[in-house]
Amino acid sequence: MGGFDMESLVDATAGAIGSLASTTILYPLDTCKTKYQAELRTPHLRKYRNLMDVLWEAISKRQVLSLFQGLGTKNLQSFISSFIYFYGYSFFRKMYIERSGYKSIGTKANLLIAAVSGAFTVAITQPLDTAASRMQTSDFGKSKGLWKTLSEGTWGEAFDGLGISILLTINPAIQYTAFDQLKQRLLEGQQGNPQQLSALTAFLLGAASKCAATCLTYPAIRCKVMIQAAESEDDTYEEAEVKARKTVSGALYAIWKKEGLLGFFKGLKAQILKTVLSAAFLLMIKEKITKSTWVLFMGIRRFLFLSRSRLKSS
Repeated sequence: MGGFDMESLVDATAGAIGSLASTTILYPLDTCKTKYQAELRTPHLRKYRNLMDVLWEAISKRQVLSLFQGLGTKNLQSFISSFIYFYGYSFFRKMYIERSGYKSIGTKANLLIAAVSGAFTVAITQPLDTAASRMQTSDFGKSKGLWKTLSEGTWGEAFDGLGISILLTINPAIQYTAFDQLKQRLLEGQQGNPQQLSALTAFLLGAASKCAATCLTYPAIRCKVMIQAAESEDDTYEEAEVKARKTVSGALYAIWKKEGLLGFFKGLKAQILKTVLSAAFLLMIKEKITKSTWVLFMGIRRFLFLSRSRLKSS
């Protein structure tokens, strides 16, 4: 492990494990939310009026397990993206502090580092994100596997929504910057200078920071879901209209035409509920397992060092 920065590696692993647990716990809610957001119809023709309609459809069709369709792909994407993001964020943050000579990092620098780390992560994991979205928005019981989902379209289609996904890197940038700044102030104000937040405090800080980021970026989030969504058998759109909706401008126009101004915020409550809980669980779990992860990696490092020394001596 000598080639890696240990602190960044520990931070990345703890973040990835937190993301994996959070994604799995909240996945049925995420599926309902995504299918609700992906539907684009005039109000009187809507299939889903709220999240409960999506859940009831799964129950009535005896497809409750389909609420987990795409979970494996989503977990793979979540783990890889979180590992890359947290490693990059921690690495560049540490590099900035060392080179600038400052003891802490300012808000502007934090935002920049978070955005660069997020854009790099998105560029690598976009095909997995697209596949997971298509699986979630497929009709219940008709979702396909990862390879079949990706191979049905062109390689370019696997990167549907890449531009808007890069734009949305400002979302975690706002979230993690807010979380880090609030965490730093809380720890500085506590007696004894503790190095960890309590689970409840980490949960509340994670929820507050994600809520702010979600509200600011929601219209772009809705567009991204529509661009990546699978086509339903109930849809009767012409091929030209379907292709037009796969672009940012086309998605924006379609929302405006079908649902008006309020359509840009359709599903906002569901998005806030899911993303706030997800971010809060992620940061709470990450905060609590970082120390254990550090101890584990130090133990592995010591074992490898001792093994190498024995081999050299023999």
